[in-house]
Amino acid sequence: MKIIFSGGGTLGPVTPLLAIADMIKEERPDASFLWVGTTRGPERVLIEQHHIPFTTLSSGKFRRYLSIWNVVDLVRIVIGFFQSLALLWRENPDVCVSAGGFISVPLHIAAWVLGIPTWIHQQDVRPGLANKLMAPFARRITTALEQSLLHFPKRKSIWLGNPVRKEVLSGSAVKAKELFQVSIDHPVVFVTGGGTGSMKINQLITQALPHLQGHCQVIHLTGKERPQELIAPADRQFAFYHPYRFFTEEMPHAYAASDIIISRGGFGTLTEIAALGKPAIIIPKEGHQDDNVSFLDHAGAVILVKEQLSDGNHLAKTIKELLQDTQKKMFMQRKIQELLPLAKKEKVMEVVDYLVS
Repeated sequence: MKIIFSGGGTLGPVTPLLAIADMIKEERPDASFLWVGTTRGPERVLIEQHHIPFTTLSSGKFRRYLSIWNVVDLVRIVIGFFQSLALLWRENPDVCVSAGGFISVPLHIAAWVLGIPTWIHQQDVRPGLANKLMAPFARRITTALEQSLLHFPKRKSIWLGNPVRKEVLSGSAVKAKELFQVSIDHPVVFVTGGGTGSMKINQLITQALPHLQGHCQVIHLTGKERPQELIAPADRQFAFYHPYRFFTEEMPHAYAASDIIISRGGFGTLTEIAALGKPAIIIPKEGHQDDNVSFLDHAGAVILVKEQLSDGNHLAKTIKELLQDTQKKMFMQRKIQELLPLAKKEKVMEVVDYLVS
């Protein structure tokens, strides 16, 4: 059995598919995979670390406003479609699987033309444009949240939950002490802006550092694509602050060491936080991430901080209050796991068997 996974640009469409690949490999050791990703995205390192062959196609992006780049990208998408036809003819996969990302659109349309079954997985509450474009061509659509089923045809859509990679759950606080030079006897706040980093979160956390001294230690994943001008002075000034540009195998250990996680509102990260049962302060990017986080915030499962209304002092105050509120942390840990159930391997394999048969 051969499966082509696709997605990239950020790690959002990547991490759930890696979890699905792991589940399939456990049940079907003879299965082989190929990944179609972007040229400049952060996904290649992670994919190759999982020993999955990686390739790229020409791809564009549809903008919902007038732009000359829409014309340029339309040409790229057409080129990507013909490249996809050649790739699929050569590889002859049984199934194509995507969790979003514009690199997947020409590939999935080409798969439909050739009669190859496709599967799209919807993570966010509100479907992105790429998944909307691929949905008519998909043989099966799965969703991370039950309410997301409303956006897709009933006859081919099922609620799956969101898959999480096993290694995310295998982190060690003891190993984190060695990797990050932190004390496991003092609270640790892990800050991440996602696979490409977040300039706004980087700004907020560096502004918050003077108010956090003596209260916690900070592990900060800054993002290798983000300028480091803010980070370097803070790194020199505060011994409790530990910034890093990019993680691969270190990520589970940062999670394991953390007492609080601060992140964007991407659904992949939210699912990993839920799987680990960690209290979280979420600073969503405007748009679909607001939808991802609002229902969790209303239920008390996370603390929502609006980037437009916040500064470093406000963020520091929120962190310190949560560190001191043991009951609230326990409630948040339980609630987020209730609201974001994980995909079970049996259900994933049911989808795979349906598509292959």
